[in-house]
Amino acid sequence: MKRWLLSLAVLLPAPALAQAYQCRLPQRMEPVAAPQPDGPAIRAPISGYTIAVSWSPEYCHSDSASMQCSGRNGRFGFILHGLWPEARSGPPPQWCALAPRPSPDLIRRSLCMTPVPSLIEHEWAKHGSCMVKTPEAYFRVSSILWRSLRWPDADRLSRQDGLTVGDFRRAFIAANPDWRVGQVGIVLSRNGWLKELRLCYGRNFMPTDCDRRSFGPTDSAAVKIWRGL
Repeated sequence: MKRWLLSLAVLLPAPALAQAYQCRLPQRMEPVAAPQPDGPAIRAPISGYTIAVSWSPEYCHSDSASMQCSGRNGRFGFILHGLWPEARSGPPPQWCALAPRPSPDLIRRSLCMTPVPSLIEHEWAKHGSCMVKTPEAYFRVSSILWRSLRWPDADRLSRQDGLTVGDFRRAFIAANPDWRVGQVGIVLSRNGWLKELRLCYGRNFMPTDCDRRSFGPTDSAAVKIWRGL
């Protein structure tokens, strides 16, 4: 694992971007409160990984003040929620350590990928600390995986009559030919709006089939996409 992470770390030295429109980093960072665990510490063997990708307009139609949503620092489409380690059975690893914390500079450099400072802190402490020893290593791996992905035209898809989850999965695969339908999980709101993708990886960080929980709705389910960009 450590050797693989070291080889990844030399590939892409610059920070990654979300599907962002004119993302502008703030000149200075306001202090971020230390994350508070929302559950027990769990240490378990890692069997694979999930990248959770949020569709920002769906969240932002009920929030207008944050960096993610105000428009003052750009407008965002797909953003990285987090990279999560998974366990073969039982609950996944979480909250393995609360320190060290990400530096203000690291948080700032990650904001065009995850434009929520408190979420960056949370994801490292809850998930990343169970994978690697430092925030820098965690966000480097997250960045490399994020840069490998391409995104379908969600605005065009949102205007398609009778759009289904399967249509969306196939559009993602058309943009990412190495992926397969069973490896692309979808999360919908209770009213059928697109909230997140859950992209499933094996221990070798190659795409793998999602379990039933991560896969979400079947291909025949209807989906709506809030635009708001």
